[in-house]
Amino acid sequence: MTTPAAATALVLAGGGVAGIAWELGVLRGLADADPALADRVLAADLVVGTSAGSSVAAQVTSGVPLDELYEAQLRPETAEIEVDVDLPALVEQINAAMAGAEGPEDAGRRIGALALAARTTDPAARLAAIAARVPVPTWPERRLLVTAVDARSGALAVLTRDSGVALVDAVAASCAVPGVWPPVDLAGRPHVDGGVRSMANSDLAAGADRVLVLLPALEGAPALWGSSLDAEIAALAPSAVHVVHADQASVDAFGTNALSPATRAASARAGRAVGAAQAAAVAALWS
Repeated sequence: MTTPAAATALVLAGGGVAGIAWELGVLRGLADADPALADRVLAADLVVGTSAGSSVAAQVTSGVPLDELYEAQLRPETAEIEVDVDLPALVEQINAAMAGAEGPEDAGRRIGALALAARTTDPAARLAAIAARVPVPTWPERRLLVTAVDARSGALAVLTRDSGVALVDAVAASCAVPGVWPPVDLAGRPHVDGGVRSMANSDLAAGADRVLVLLPALEGAPALWGSSLDAEIAALAPSAVHVVHADQASVDAFGTNALSPATRAASARAGRAVGAAQAAAVAALWS
């Protein structure tokens, strides 16, 4: 899928609660090194958010200063729900459900069936936690794309301010990790995490001249499921693309459960260091 032409696009990928903190940290680190560069990145013509990245996207397009968004990640007080999940076991379960899938939509249907059958937390409590992440509950005027997957059809849903879906509901759907969080009803259909289709969905930035991707994973790490980042970047040609990956210190900060709110402060600080170190490369892309 392509979007209308944009000069610049900021793509914010999935990565759990730790990923939210890390991506905000990366942006804060860019501001440490070059405040004007950070302002230009935050003013990207197009913002694409998937899963954790949808939360970050809703925050950085809200008008709330980046400093405030970053500092909130350092405070122990949070509305996030602590969840005890064995992520390797969950990945194995999802991969087993996907075995033999005939294409991405079939894989999405299979994962959607798993999500619909799972016993998860109370949907109202989960929606309240998501609402606390979104400082301004209305869609921004800027072009913001939030991704989710229809749990029954397996099709990608690209949600915008013209979709007739509340921003908080769109973010909740994009963050509905199968088997962990409840699917979210959008227009009468259950939807799950946009990361089911791709952790970044960076191909949605096709047509932009310059694309910056923030991905809270080591460079070269295989995608847990969904399409590969390399394939998406190839599809973006001739756009100029730069990916900011997590480093080992960041991965250590994420720990064994990136969905835990206990990871927030360490992940934000690790991301800040990465952002400062990546500023020159980002400046080269954005100039």
